[in-house]
Amino acid sequence: MKKCWILTAGVLLSSCSEESLSGEVTYVVDGDTLDVQFDDGSEERIRLLLIDTPETKHPSLGVQPYGPEASEFTSRLEGERVELELDVSERDRYGRLLAYVWHDDEMFNKKLLEEGLARIAVYPPNTRYVDEFRAIEEKAKSEGVGIWSIEDYQSAEDRPLESNGCEIKGNINSQGDQIYHTPESAYYEQTIPEVWFCSEKEAEQAGFRAPK
Repeated sequence: MKKCWILTAGVLLSSCSEESLSGEVTYVVDGDTLDVQFDDGSEERIRLLLIDTPETKHPSLGVQPYGPEASEFTSRLEGERVELELDVSERDRYGRLLAYVWHDDEMFNKKLLEEGLARIAVYPPNTRYVDEFRAIEEKAKSEGVGIWSIEDYQSAEDRPLESNGCEIKGNINSQGDQIYHTPESAYYEQTIPEVWFCSEKEAEQAGFRAPK
């Protein structure tokens, strides 16, 4: 566990040095979302950081390939005690607590990537493990496990990352240039985002530039 926090009545108050934010998994919604009950009796819905598993309950996408397998894999955490590591932003627009979930001294977010049951989903500023996660994803791709056993998975079965309420699209072109597009940009509608930003400053801090 890299970081710890004090939680009282479901409200995150401050960081600490000795106690960790931990509790029991009471329910698994799907591969990347679960409920945790903390020692004070409060309960939070947790969204695993930096990953996205295939859908099983999406109103328009329905059940995607390997969605049930991802949900089943995460369901092994039900009834288990986990520790949560937070990053910079604590919650998403749905009020879910954003976290890296640790179980038996292993980060569960990584295990989903290793099994090919998730892909990377980057939403700055929560990027602490992005380089490590990219390496894990590349290994899973090269081995063709899980979702990566499907030919052309990203173009055929995948979908653009959800914006989480942000409007600025970050894209890396064929020359490797990192460019961000605001809704006013000429090619905004055609751009498929590889990452979303909530402000131009945030995009520039991540190394992206405005289109020429």
